Amino acid sequence: MEATSSPPPANLNEPLNDDKKKKTKTMTEKKKKKKEALGWMEWLRGWFYVVYEMLFQRIMASHLQNPMPLPPINDLTCIVTGSTSGIGREIARQLAESGAHVVMAVRNTKAAHELIQKWQSEWSGMGLPLNIEVMELDLLSLDSVVRFAEGWNSRLGPLHVLINNAGIFSIGEPQKFSKDGYEEHMQVNHLGPALLSILLLPSLIRGSPSRIVNVNSVMHYVGFVDTEDMNVVSGRRKFTSLVGYASSKLAQVMFTSVLFKRLPAESGINVLCVSPGIVHTNVARDLPKAVQAAYHLIPYFIFSPQEGSRSTLFAATDSQVPEYCELLKADDWPACPFISQDCRPASPSEEAHNIETSHKVWEKTLELIGLPPDAVERLIEGEDVNCRYGANQE
Repeated sequence: MEATSSPPPANLNEPLNDDKKKKTKTMTEKKKKKKEALGWMEWLRGWFYVVYEMLFQRIMASHLQNPMPLPPINDLTCIVTGSTSGIGREIARQLAESGAHVVMAVRNTKAAHELIQKWQSEWSGMGLPLNIEVMELDLLSLDSVVRFAEGWNSRLGPLHVLINNAGIFSIGEPQKFSKDGYEEHMQVNHLGPALLSILLLPSLIRGSPSRIVNVNSVMHYVGFVDTEDMNVVSGRRKFTSLVGYASSKLAQVMFTSVLFKRLPAESGINVLCVSPGIVHTNVARDLPKAVQAAYHLIPYFIFSPQEGSRSTLFAATDSQVPEYCELLKADDWPACPFISQDCRPASPSEEAHNIETSHKVWEKTLELIGLPPDAVERLIEGEDVNCRYGANQE
């Protein structure tokens, strides 16, 4: 008996095509639907992590010495931003006492010089004079950032460690903008350090192996970045100082993740973020009186600036850090290397692992700070790059 097979009806494929079109359209619409905030589960997990770190950070870091002993670093040159108070002050002092050449990159140069005199006096008779100098840097002015980088690069000397420590958290303050037109938290905590890091790449290459250490915050776990509204002015989100701070810290992690991937291994430059923990710093001055009182009643849970400086000092000097960075790069990890307050590797927030948003943050940041999209690649190749800011602005 002869087997026969009849072709399918001519119109059988039409419903299938229609179904595919509908599915494709639905998927496209979902992709086009823009995420406008953290999901409530992400938000809850973020706050859980913040509260957990505050309550248990001292226990988690109980294995660390205070102050943290540092290896001999006489051959290192380190730039530390925001080093006249808080964590930055401790970082600069301890690096200098361990033999490093420290550059205090600060807005208040008079306060920095007074600190150096005090430190030299206290150090007298304990070894060679501390090798510290001061250079002016105001992160609220991108022109100032460019001038600083040009001034340092013109020395044609090596830079081994750049510590982007300076930051602001203007708790309870109304929204403010820099003269460059950017929300102040976003500029000081992210845009300024991003511009500084890229412009100093020539000096970091000369100091290779070198490191960029971004002092971040556990608060990035509750942050969200809208690349179409970096200034938080569209009305889609209500601005609060917490929104401004957390968003800027998340933007820094995302930008660092892309920079980490773009820096070739041959450059010898590692870049990472660190969390100092919940630290008792000058932020308390901006808190409401009642909150200040509570803040001072829980000293056991909150780190001193010296304790808060340990993770940054570890990231800047420990010999295991480059190995950790190389491991993540080899595994094509979606987020940048991150060191927690207990000096152990940690994972940034769930949102920080969003590769698509991280690349959008990278592109938007370069646009806002006036650099071309290929600035990193060109600087690594030894080419000059023009910035929209500074003396050579168009």
